[in-house]
Amino acid sequence: MKHLVDGFCDDAFQPVRDAFAGNFAERGEPGAAFALSLNGRVVVDLWGGWADRAQTRPWAQDTIVNFFSVSKALSAIVAMRLVERGALHLDAPVRALWPEFAQAGKEMVTLRHMLSHQAGLPALREVLPDGAMLDWNRMTAALAAQAPWWQPGTAHGYHVNTYGFLVGEMVRRAVGKTLGTMLRDEIARPLGADVFIGLPEAEHGRVAEFLWPEGGLKPLLGTDDAMAEMRAKAYWNPPGISGAGWVNSRAWRLAEIPSTNGHGNARGVARVYAALANHGTIDGVQILSNETLRLATQEQSNGTDLVTQRPSRFALGFQLTQVERPLGPNAGAFGHFGAGGSLGFCDPETGVAFGYVTNDMGPRWQNPRNRALIDAVYACL
Repeated sequence: MKHLVDGFCDDAFQPVRDAFAGNFAERGEPGAAFALSLNGRVVVDLWGGWADRAQTRPWAQDTIVNFFSVSKALSAIVAMRLVERGALHLDAPVRALWPEFAQAGKEMVTLRHMLSHQAGLPALREVLPDGAMLDWNRMTAALAAQAPWWQPGTAHGYHVNTYGFLVGEMVRRAVGKTLGTMLRDEIARPLGADVFIGLPEAEHGRVAEFLWPEGGLKPLLGTDDAMAEMRAKAYWNPPGISGAGWVNSRAWRLAEIPSTNGHGNARGVARVYAALANHGTIDGVQILSNETLRLATQEQSNGTDLVTQRPSRFALGFQLTQVERPLGPNAGAFGHFGAGGSLGFCDPETGVAFGYVTNDMGPRWQNPRNRALIDAVYACL
Protein backbone atom coordinates (compact mmCIF):
# COMPACT_ATOMS: atom_id res chain seq x y z
CA MET A 1 0.00 0.00 0.00
CA LYS A 2 3.03 2.30 0.27
CA HIS A 3 2.60 3.47 -3.32
CA LEU A 4 -0.81 4.89 -2.42
CA VAL A 5 0.63 7.43 0.03
CA ASP A 6 1.01 10.89 -1.46
CA GLY A 7 1.63 14.42 -0.27
CA PHE A 8 4.35 16.42 1.46
CA CYS A 9 6.51 15.69 4.47
CA ASP A 10 9.35 17.83 5.79
CA ASP A 11 12.60 15.87 5.99
CA ALA A 12 12.66 16.27 9.77
CA PHE A 13 9.36 14.40 10.01
CA GLN A 14 10.05 11.36 7.82
CA PRO A 15 9.22 9.01 10.74
CA VAL A 16 5.71 10.46 10.62
CA ARG A 17 5.41 9.54 6.95
CA ASP A 18 6.66 6.06 7.84
CA ALA A 19 4.02 5.76 10.56
CA PHE A 20 1.31 6.92 8.17
CA ALA A 21 2.42 4.38 5.55
CA GLY A 22 2.61 1.77 8.30
CA ASN A 23 -1.05 2.34 9.09
CA PHE A 24 -1.87 0.97 5.64
CA ALA A 25 0.72 -1.80 5.58
CA GLU A 26 0.38 -3.03 9.16
CA ARG A 27 -2.73 -1.60 10.82
CA GLY A 28 -5.47 -2.11 8.24
CA GLU A 29 -6.04 1.50 7.22
CA PRO A 30 -8.32 1.71 4.14
CA GLY A 31 -8.16 5.47 3.46
CA ALA A 32 -6.95 8.45 5.45
CA ALA A 33 -5.22 11.81 5.54
CA PHE A 34 -2.87 13.38 8.07
CA ALA A 35 -1.63 16.94 8.50
CA LEU A 36 0.70 18.48 11.03
CA SER A 37 1.36 22.15 11.63
CA LEU A 38 4.21 23.29 13.85
CA ASN A 39 4.08 26.87 15.11
CA GLY A 40 1.80 27.75 12.21
CA ARG A 41 3.90 26.09 9.49
CA VAL A 42 2.60 22.98 7.72
CA VAL A 43 5.31 20.34 7.99
CA VAL A 44 3.28 17.25 7.02
CA ASP A 45 0.34 16.94 4.62
CA LEU A 46 -0.25 13.34 3.58
CA TRP A 47 -3.10 11.31 2.17
CA GLY A 48 -3.47 7.78 0.90
CA GLY A 49 -5.49 4.62 0.42
CA TRP A 50 -8.97 4.38 -0.99
CA ALA A 51 -12.01 6.62 -0.73
CA ASP A 52 -14.50 3.78 -1.31
CA ARG A 53 -15.08 0.19 -0.25
CA ALA A 54 -14.70 -1.10 -3.81
CA GLN A 55 -11.22 0.48 -4.04
CA THR A 56 -11.97 2.30 -7.28
CA ARG A 57 -11.35 5.87 -5.99
CA PRO A 58 -7.90 6.68 -4.65
CA TRP A 59 -7.92 9.13 -1.76
CA ALA A 60 -7.06 12.50 -3.30
CA GLN A 61 -5.60 15.73 -1.99
CA ASP A 62 -9.05 17.30 -1.68
CA THR A 63 -10.95 14.23 -0.40
CA ILE A 64 -13.09 14.96 2.64
CA VAL A 65 -14.79 12.56 5.03
CA ASN A 66 -17.24 12.48 7.93
CA PHE A 67 -15.04 12.90 11.00
CA PHE A 68 -17.86 12.40 13.53
CA SER A 69 -17.15 13.86 16.99
CA VAL A 70 -14.21 15.95 15.85
CA SER A 71 -17.22 18.16 15.09
CA LYS A 72 -17.87 18.74 18.79
CA ALA A 73 -14.79 20.91 19.24
CA LEU A 74 -15.68 22.96 16.17
CA SER A 75 -19.14 23.48 17.67
CA ALA A 76 -17.56 24.58 20.94
CA ILE A 77 -15.47 27.20 19.16
CA VAL A 78 -18.62 28.69 17.64
CA ALA A 79 -20.35 28.75 21.03
CA MET A 80 -17.36 30.29 22.77
CA ARG A 81 -17.13 33.02 20.12
CA LEU A 82 -20.66 33.97 21.10
CA VAL A 83 -19.75 33.87 24.79
CA GLU A 84 -16.86 36.19 23.98
CA ARG A 85 -19.14 38.75 22.34
CA GLY A 86 -21.82 38.47 25.02
CA ALA A 87 -24.50 36.76 22.93
CA LEU A 88 -24.28 33.62 25.07
CA HIS A 89 -23.51 33.27 28.78
CA LEU A 90 -21.94 30.19 30.29
CA ASP A 91 -23.70 30.30 33.64
CA ALA A 92 -27.08 31.83 32.84
CA PRO A 93 -29.95 29.32 32.91
CA VAL A 94 -30.72 28.01 29.44
CA ARG A 95 -34.35 29.03 29.96
CA ALA A 96 -33.41 32.68 29.39
CA LEU A 97 -32.99 31.92 25.68
CA TRP A 98 -34.95 28.68 25.42
CA PRO A 99 -38.04 28.97 27.67
CA GLU A 100 -39.47 25.59 26.62
CA PHE A 101 -36.38 23.92 28.08
CA ALA A 102 -37.30 24.92 31.64
CA GLN A 103 -39.30 21.82 32.57
CA ALA A 104 -38.87 18.37 34.09
CA GLY A 105 -36.04 19.37 36.41
CA LYS A 106 -33.92 21.30 33.88
CA GLU A 107 -34.72 24.82 35.09
CA MET A 108 -31.13 25.51 36.19
CA VAL A 109 -29.24 23.85 33.33
CA THR A 110 -26.61 26.16 31.82
CA LEU A 111 -24.54 26.32 28.66
CA ARG A 112 -21.55 25.33 30.77
CA HIS A 113 -23.35 22.08 31.66
CA MET A 114 -24.07 21.43 27.99
CA LEU A 115 -20.52 22.05 26.80
CA SER A 116 -18.99 19.91 29.56
CA HIS A 117 -21.38 16.95 29.20
CA GLN A 118 -22.95 17.59 32.62
CA ALA A 119 -26.47 18.51 31.44
CA GLY A 120 -27.86 15.03 32.14
CA LEU A 121 -29.22 14.68 28.60
CA PRO A 122 -26.90 12.21 26.83
CA ALA A 123 -29.85 10.31 25.36
CA LEU A 124 -33.43 10.89 24.32
CA ARG A 125 -35.92 9.06 26.50
CA GLU A 126 -38.60 9.12 23.78
CA VAL A 127 -37.91 6.43 21.18
CA LEU A 128 -37.77 8.16 17.81
CA PRO A 129 -37.85 6.60 14.32
CA ASP A 130 -35.20 6.55 11.62
CA GLY A 131 -34.80 9.96 10.12
CA ALA A 132 -35.73 11.88 13.26
CA MET A 133 -32.15 13.03 13.69
CA LEU A 134 -32.57 15.03 10.48
CA ASP A 135 -35.51 16.92 12.00
CA TRP A 136 -33.93 19.68 14.08
CA ASN A 137 -37.19 20.90 15.61
CA ARG A 138 -38.26 17.40 16.61
CA MET A 139 -34.93 16.64 18.26
CA THR A 140 -34.73 19.90 20.18
CA ALA A 141 -38.38 19.70 21.27
CA ALA A 142 -37.83 16.17 22.61
CA LEU A 143 -34.78 17.31 24.56
CA ALA A 144 -36.62 20.34 25.95
CA ALA A 145 -39.52 18.19 27.16
CA GLN A 146 -37.70 15.35 28.87
CA ALA A 147 -36.31 14.90 32.36
CA PRO A 148 -32.54 14.59 32.75
CA TRP A 149 -31.00 11.19 33.47
CA TRP A 150 -29.13 12.67 36.45
CA GLN A 151 -29.22 15.97 38.31
CA PRO A 152 -27.47 18.44 35.99
CA GLY A 153 -24.08 19.54 37.21
CA THR A 154 -23.52 16.59 39.55
CA ALA A 155 -21.91 14.14 37.10
CA HIS A 156 -20.81 13.90 33.49
CA GLY A 157 -21.62 11.51 30.66
CA TYR A 158 -20.74 11.77 27.01
CA HIS A 159 -23.60 13.41 25.07
CA VAL A 160 -22.87 11.39 21.93
CA ASN A 161 -25.49 12.88 19.61
CA THR A 162 -27.47 15.26 21.81
CA TYR A 163 -24.56 17.64 22.46
CA GLY A 164 -24.86 19.22 19.03
CA PHE A 165 -28.60 19.78 19.25
CA LEU A 166 -28.26 21.38 22.67
CA VAL A 167 -25.35 23.66 21.80
CA GLY A 168 -26.64 24.30 18.30
CA GLU A 169 -30.06 25.37 19.54
CA MET A 170 -28.45 27.83 21.93
CA VAL A 171 -26.46 29.29 19.03
CA ARG A 172 -29.57 29.51 16.86
CA ARG A 173 -31.58 31.25 19.55
CA ALA A 174 -28.77 33.67 20.35
CA VAL A 175 -28.02 34.90 16.83
CA GLY A 176 -30.71 33.50 14.53
CA LYS A 177 -28.21 31.46 12.50
CA THR A 178 -27.39 27.78 12.49
CA LEU A 179 -24.17 26.55 14.03
CA GLY A 180 -22.99 25.25 10.66
CA THR A 181 -23.52 28.67 9.08
CA MET A 182 -21.53 30.32 11.86
CA LEU A 183 -18.73 27.77 11.44
CA ARG A 184 -18.59 28.45 7.70
CA ASP A 185 -18.72 32.24 7.87
CA GLU A 186 -16.66 32.97 10.96
CA ILE A 187 -14.12 30.14 11.17
CA ALA A 188 -13.75 27.92 8.10
CA ARG A 189 -13.77 30.57 5.37
CA PRO A 190 -11.60 33.14 7.17
CA LEU A 191 -9.03 30.44 7.99
CA GLY A 192 -9.26 28.70 4.62
CA ALA A 193 -10.04 25.49 6.53
CA ASP A 194 -11.80 22.71 4.61
CA VAL A 195 -14.30 21.79 7.37
CA PHE A 196 -18.10 21.78 7.33
CA ILE A 197 -21.11 21.04 9.52
CA GLY A 198 -23.83 20.69 6.93
CA LEU A 199 -22.11 19.81 3.66
CA PRO A 200 -23.22 21.71 0.53
CA GLU A 201 -24.32 19.39 -2.25
CA ALA A 202 -21.62 20.78 -4.53
CA GLU A 203 -19.03 19.17 -2.22
CA HIS A 204 -20.54 15.67 -2.11
CA GLY A 205 -18.54 14.37 -5.07
CA ARG A 206 -15.30 14.45 -3.10
CA VAL A 207 -16.57 12.73 0.07
CA ALA A 208 -15.02 9.39 0.96
CA GLU A 209 -17.39 6.53 1.64
CA PHE A 210 -17.33 5.69 5.33
CA LEU A 211 -16.74 1.96 5.82
CA TRP A 212 -19.17 1.24 8.60
CA PRO A 213 -19.01 -2.43 9.70
CA GLU A 214 -21.81 -4.70 8.62
CA GLY A 215 -24.54 -4.86 11.24
CA GLY A 216 -23.56 -1.55 12.80
CA LEU A 217 -22.09 -1.12 16.25
CA LYS A 218 -23.48 -1.92 19.66
CA PRO A 219 -22.45 0.08 22.71
CA LEU A 220 -21.12 -1.67 25.76
CA LEU A 221 -24.04 -1.78 28.19
CA GLY A 222 -23.86 -1.84 31.96
CA THR A 223 -25.79 -4.07 34.33
CA ASP A 224 -28.01 -1.42 35.90
CA ASP A 225 -31.25 -1.27 33.93
CA ALA A 226 -31.75 2.50 33.89
CA MET A 227 -28.13 3.17 33.01
CA ALA A 228 -28.14 0.43 30.37
CA GLU A 229 -31.18 2.04 28.77
CA MET A 230 -29.48 5.43 28.82
CA ARG A 231 -26.28 4.12 27.25
CA ALA A 232 -28.09 2.24 24.51
CA LYS A 233 -30.26 5.22 23.65
CA ALA A 234 -27.24 7.55 23.66
CA TYR A 235 -25.90 5.68 20.64
CA TRP A 236 -28.98 4.16 19.03
CA ASN A 237 -31.87 6.58 19.45
CA PRO A 238 -32.77 7.63 16.81
CA PRO A 239 -31.56 4.32 15.39
CA GLY A 240 -30.50 5.26 11.86
CA ILE A 241 -26.96 6.36 12.69
CA SER A 242 -26.05 2.74 13.43
CA GLY A 243 -25.96 1.83 9.73
CA ALA A 244 -23.51 2.50 6.91
CA GLY A 245 -26.25 3.51 4.49
CA TRP A 246 -27.26 6.28 6.84
CA VAL A 247 -23.90 8.01 7.31
CA ASN A 248 -23.14 7.82 3.58
CA SER A 249 -26.50 9.22 2.52
CA ARG A 250 -27.13 12.54 0.81
CA ALA A 251 -29.55 13.52 3.58
CA TRP A 252 -26.96 12.89 6.30
CA ARG A 253 -24.33 14.96 4.53
CA LEU A 254 -26.67 17.88 3.92
CA ALA A 255 -27.97 17.97 7.50
CA GLU A 256 -26.43 19.92 10.34
CA ILE A 257 -25.80 17.58 13.26
CA PRO A 258 -23.07 19.41 15.17
CA SER A 259 -22.19 16.44 17.38
CA THR A 260 -21.40 13.95 14.70
CA ASN A 261 -21.67 14.83 11.01
CA GLY A 262 -18.89 17.31 10.43
CA HIS A 263 -16.95 16.71 7.22
CA GLY A 264 -13.49 17.81 6.22
CA ASN A 265 -9.92 16.78 5.66
CA ALA A 266 -6.87 16.56 7.89
CA ARG A 267 -5.47 19.81 6.50
CA GLY A 268 -8.61 21.69 7.49
CA VAL A 269 -8.68 20.20 10.99
CA ALA A 270 -5.00 21.00 11.55
CA ARG A 271 -5.56 24.56 10.30
CA VAL A 272 -8.20 25.21 12.95
CA TYR A 273 -5.98 23.78 15.68
CA ALA A 274 -3.01 25.80 14.41
CA ALA A 275 -4.95 28.91 15.40
CA LEU A 276 -5.78 27.43 18.80
CA ALA A 277 -2.14 26.45 19.36
CA ASN A 278 -1.22 30.11 18.79
CA HIS A 279 -3.50 31.74 21.37
CA GLY A 280 -6.52 31.62 19.04
CA THR A 281 -5.03 33.56 16.11
CA ILE A 282 -3.15 32.64 12.95
CA ASP A 283 -2.18 34.72 9.92
CA GLY A 284 -4.15 37.65 11.26
CA VAL A 285 -7.37 35.65 11.73
CA GLN A 286 -8.60 35.40 15.31
CA ILE A 287 -11.13 32.68 16.03
CA LEU A 288 -10.99 33.10 19.83
CA SER A 289 -9.23 35.59 22.04
CA ASN A 290 -6.49 34.19 24.23
CA GLU A 291 -8.62 34.90 27.32
CA THR A 292 -11.62 33.03 25.90
CA LEU A 293 -9.42 30.14 24.80
CA ARG A 294 -8.01 29.80 28.31
CA LEU A 295 -11.56 29.73 29.65
CA ALA A 296 -12.65 27.16 27.05
CA THR A 297 -9.82 24.77 27.91
CA GLN A 298 -10.13 24.75 31.71
CA GLU A 299 -11.15 21.37 33.12
CA GLN A 300 -14.86 21.07 33.90
CA SER A 301 -15.42 17.31 34.19
CA ASN A 302 -13.09 14.53 35.27
CA GLY A 303 -13.61 10.91 36.29
CA THR A 304 -15.67 7.95 35.18
CA ASP A 305 -18.03 8.88 32.38
CA LEU A 306 -21.59 7.64 32.97
CA VAL A 307 -22.08 6.84 29.27
CA THR A 308 -18.75 5.43 28.10
CA GLN A 309 -17.94 3.95 31.54
CA ARG A 310 -14.35 5.02 31.01
CA PRO A 311 -12.27 7.84 32.48
CA SER A 312 -12.76 11.14 30.67
CA ARG A 313 -11.77 14.79 31.06
CA PHE A 314 -13.71 17.61 29.45
CA ALA A 315 -13.22 21.33 29.21
CA LEU A 316 -15.90 23.41 27.45
CA GLY A 317 -16.45 21.23 24.40
CA PHE A 318 -12.87 19.99 24.22
CA GLN A 319 -11.45 16.70 25.43
CA LEU A 320 -8.38 17.20 27.58
CA THR A 321 -5.35 14.94 27.47
CA GLN A 322 -5.43 12.17 30.06
CA VAL A 323 -3.20 9.35 31.19
CA GLU A 324 -5.55 6.73 29.75
CA ARG A 325 -5.63 8.36 26.28
CA PRO A 326 -2.87 10.96 26.00
CA LEU A 327 -2.64 13.66 23.36
CA GLY A 328 1.13 13.57 23.51
CA PRO A 329 3.26 14.06 26.64
CA ASN A 330 2.26 17.59 27.64
CA ALA A 331 -0.46 18.48 30.14
CA GLY A 332 -1.90 21.39 28.15
CA ALA A 333 -2.94 19.46 25.03
CA PHE A 334 -6.62 19.50 24.07
CA GLY A 335 -8.79 18.50 21.13
CA HIS A 336 -11.41 15.92 20.23
CA PHE A 337 -11.52 12.35 18.97
CA GLY A 338 -14.08 11.12 16.46
CA ALA A 339 -15.57 7.67 15.94
CA GLY A 340 -13.25 5.52 13.86
CA GLY A 341 -10.14 7.27 15.13
CA SER A 342 -10.27 10.68 13.46
CA LEU A 343 -8.62 13.24 15.71
CA GLY A 344 -7.85 16.92 15.94
CA PHE A 345 -5.80 18.42 18.76
CA CYS A 346 -3.15 20.95 19.59
CA ASP A 347 -0.36 21.24 22.11
CA PRO A 348 0.36 24.92 22.74
CA GLU A 349 3.59 24.10 24.57
CA THR A 350 5.20 22.73 21.40
CA GLY A 351 3.10 24.50 18.76
CA VAL A 352 1.80 21.16 17.46
CA ALA A 353 -1.52 21.20 15.58
CA PHE A 354 -2.62 17.70 14.54
CA GLY A 355 -5.31 16.60 12.09
CA TYR A 356 -6.08 13.00 11.17
CA VAL A 357 -9.16 11.70 9.36
CA THR A 358 -10.07 8.17 8.30
CA ASN A 359 -12.97 6.41 6.59
CA ASP A 360 -12.81 3.29 8.74
CA MET A 361 -14.58 2.45 11.99
CA GLY A 362 -11.50 1.37 13.87
CA PRO A 363 -11.29 0.88 17.63
CA ARG A 364 -13.14 3.72 19.36
CA TRP A 365 -11.17 4.05 22.56
CA GLN A 366 -7.52 3.29 21.81
CA ASN A 367 -6.94 3.54 18.08
CA PRO A 368 -3.53 2.17 17.02
CA ARG A 369 -3.44 4.35 13.89
CA ASN A 370 -3.78 7.75 15.51
CA ARG A 371 -1.58 6.53 18.36
CA ALA A 372 1.20 5.62 15.91
CA LEU A 373 1.00 9.11 14.41
CA ILE A 374 1.03 10.87 17.79
CA ASP A 375 4.05 8.85 18.90
CA ALA A 376 5.90 9.54 15.64
CA VAL A 377 5.23 13.28 15.82
CA TYR A 378 6.64 13.63 19.32
CA ALA A 379 9.63 11.44 18.49
CA CYS A 380 10.55 14.05 15.87
CA LEU A 381 10.39 17.09 18.15
